[in-house]
Amino acid sequence: QVQLVESGGGLVQAGGSLRLSCAASGRTSSSSVMAWFRQAPGKERKFVATINWSGDSTLYADSVKGRFRISRDNTKNTMYLQMANLKSEDTAVYYCAARRRRFITIFQSDYDYWGQGTQVTVSS
Repeated sequence: QVQLVESGGGLVQAGGSLRLSCAASGRTSSSSVMAWFRQAPGKERKFVATINWSGDSTLYADSVKGRFRISRDNTKNTMYLQMANLKSEDTAVYYCAARRRRFITIFQSDYDYWGQGTQVTVSS
């Protein structure tokens, strides 16, 4: 089992920046691929970004390309999402996810473990 805990959410003005963290504990070798998803109020949860174990393979949703950057530090069992030039439409609960298999994927059903989420609110 892997436990995931997100942190770093909060209230930020449009155009601002924020960094989210996701700390993994437990059987962290099972968090081969990690990802961020988000769920805006009244909407379905959607893919944001994913990264493989070594960090040399990443994918981003079109809506965040060029503004968000995903990274991980395996020595700290932590994944990050650096968010810049935030927009009101980025307001959502951000979830961290991990999967045992080593290929990156944008599909929620492919992920085995989930965090509880952290709220990001962007004021315009």
